[in-house]
Formats: sequence, C-alpha cells, structure tokens
Amino acid sequence: MNRNSFSVATFNLYNLNLPGLPMYRDAEGWDADQYGRKVAWSARMLQEVQPDVLGVQELWHADALAAVVERAGLTEEYEVLAERATGGRIVCAAVVRRSLLVAGSARWVSTFPEALRLESAGEDPQTPMVDVRIPGFSRPVLRFELRLREDQPATVVYVCHFKSKAPTQIWREPWYNADRERYKAHTTALGAALSTIRRTAEATALRVLLTEEMKGTVTPVIVLGDLNDGVGSNTLNVLTEQPRYLVGGSRGGGDIALYSAETLQKYRDTRDVYYTHVYQDMRESLDHVLVSEQFYDHSYRRLWMFDGLAIYNDHLNVEDHKERGTGDHGVVLVNFRHAPA
Repeated sequence: MNRNSFSVATFNLYNLNLPGLPMYRDAEGWDADQYGRKVAWSARMLQEVQPDVLGVQELWHADALAAVVERAGLTEEYEVLAERATGGRIVCAAVVRRSLLVAGSARWVSTFPEALRLESAGEDPQTPMVDVRIPGFSRPVLRFELRLREDQPATVVYVCHFKSKAPTQIWREPWYNADRERYKAHTTALGAALSTIRRTAEATALRVLLTEEMKGTVTPVIVLGDLNDGVGSNTLNVLTEQPRYLVGGSRGGGDIALYSAETLQKYRDTRDVYYTHVYQDMRESLDHVLVSEQFYDHSYRRLWMFDGLAIYNDHLNVEDHKERGTGDHGVVLVNFRHAPA
C-alpha cells in the first residue's frame, strides 16, 4: 500500500497501570474508579487524535493500554506494542496501524551501546577528569519499523522517555545518611545534577544508536518521546546534532541530523504557543517529535513534507489529574504528506 499522508503522535500516559498494582512506593496504586476514568479519558484522546503511529510513555501494563484501544473502538485497526509492560516497571510502548507495521520488528533497548564512553582526562592541565558510568536507559527504548510505501525503505521509529528534571532523591543513599549534616543543605542541587547527568547520558546513548542507524544510509527515522527538556536544551542538542534550519529556496539536509517538528511549526506560525507540560505555573515543551532529513522540507533527500502540528493540552489547565483521569502532559500530533524532492 502506498500512502500519500500519515501522522505520528507522542502521549505520556501518566502511569497507566491496572488497578490495585503498586507503582513506585504506592503499594495500592490506582483504585478501580480512578483506573476507569484514566482509561476513558485516554480512549477519548486516542479517538480524537487517531494517528497512524502513537508512541506512549509511562505505561506499566500492556493490558491497560489494550483496554484504552478497545474503549476507543479501534482494536481492529491498531496493533499494541507493549510486550515488556507487565505491571512492575515503566516502559515505552506504541499503538500502530496494523497495515503499516513491519511484523516482528519491535524490540526494546535497555543497555547503552558499547560505543558510548563518557570519560575524559581533561582538555588541558587545569581541567579535572570526568568519568560517568551509567549502563543503560532508565526507561527501555522501543524501536520498530513501518512500511509507509512500497517504493521507499522502511521507516524506523524510536519511542523514548528520558530522566525527568526532578532532583534525584539522594536522601536514601548510604553516603548521604552517613554524613547528613554535610549534604543536607545541598540535597536539591546534587539531586538535580544527577538527574541532568543521567538524562544527558540517555540522550547520548540514543544518539549513538541513531548515528549507527543513519550514517551513510537513506533510512527514514522518527523519534517520539517525553525527553523532559526543551528544544534548545543540551539534551536536544546532543540528540539532534543541532541541524541548520534553512529558509527560502535553500536546500540541504543532514545525513544523521534530526529536525524538531516544534521548530518546523514555528517557521509557519506567527505565535509560539507550544507547551506540553505545566509545573509551578511554568509552561514547558518536554514532549517531542524529531524526524530525519527524509521528512525535512528543505532536504535534497526529502520523501515527506511536514504538514502541520497540533498539541492537545487543554487538560493541563486543571491539576487534579489523578481524580479526573487526565494526563499531566500534552499530546503532540504531527502530519506529513508524500512529496519527494
């Protein structure tokens, strides 16, 4: 089947788990009513958006995601990729139109690639050494493939969820408790630094995987996820390789670059109203759709033209997500149409 248009979306499910199962240190988890409201609201959102590909984060149990798809009346149309979600931990997952999914292509990546090494003796004599050792992703990354058209190579999709900006809770660490008076006043700063280091390492690990996938090839790639950082952050800079966005009649494109759909939309808008998360009245853009040059308008290798972005975020105006069943992130939907350069 040769499609002339398709859409992708990213959706943080806000800890979607079956009722009664523990989450984090909450032994009881969602009760039956709370779970019912979460499934109902998530199903309404899926019905409204109905992308061809939906990447999701904060999923605990595959059956809960299947219940959302069933409640939306879309079981026949969509395949749920969530085998790793058995209720005991958070994973990334996806809901994909059956006609597009390359059978057997889904796999989860937990371990960092061997080519990732964050170690340096310093660039000059006065620069101290650095040695960061993190073996894997805190949330396993999902990779799968799509067959959008018979006359094009398969598109590779990654769904990811990086470490949040919330400070790591170091007060449980043995070294902290062994000398609390020394560290107590610095708990927030030390925890925030650790979260930033972990998120940066995760972005770098995925960048290594992407480079190995993209360099010297014409493989179309899409990254969907809650990256827990803004489009101008170091996290996104590492992940995207900071490509140049061209204007007018300019042509180019980067072999291993990723282009932010947020930035592509900004070039078409007269106002920037992009936000997907609200914390202490601060509106942030944490959820992203990133695409390779095959989806970039000005690329010599363009196969698909960017055709607009929409964010579903009205539910962020109310904070009581637990009782209302709403999520705490906006849903980002991006459309493309077939238009080879």
